[in-house]
Amino acid sequence: MSLIITDSCIACDACREECPNYAIEEGDPIYIIDPDRCTECVGHYDEPQCVEVCPVDCIIIDSDNTESREELMFKYEQLMDEEA
Repeated sequence: MSLIITDSCIACDACREECPNYAIEEGDPIYIIDPDRCTECVGHYDEPQCVEVCPVDCIIIDSDNTESREELMFKYEQLMDEEA
């Protein structure tokens, strides 16, 4: 699954700095998560770092982009291959 940022985002920038896949971008007026880059931190951390640091708890599971842990790991591996 990918994550999504809800309208309660205060655009504090905390999540963007924590994303190891550079999946979070500044939007207008709230930040957005690129579902093609979001692995919920699978491959990097045990928990999504953006969720951990969000002061208003506005980052939730995107039910329109459901993926298994295996699919998230595959996406992580593809992203790492692109960076190599």
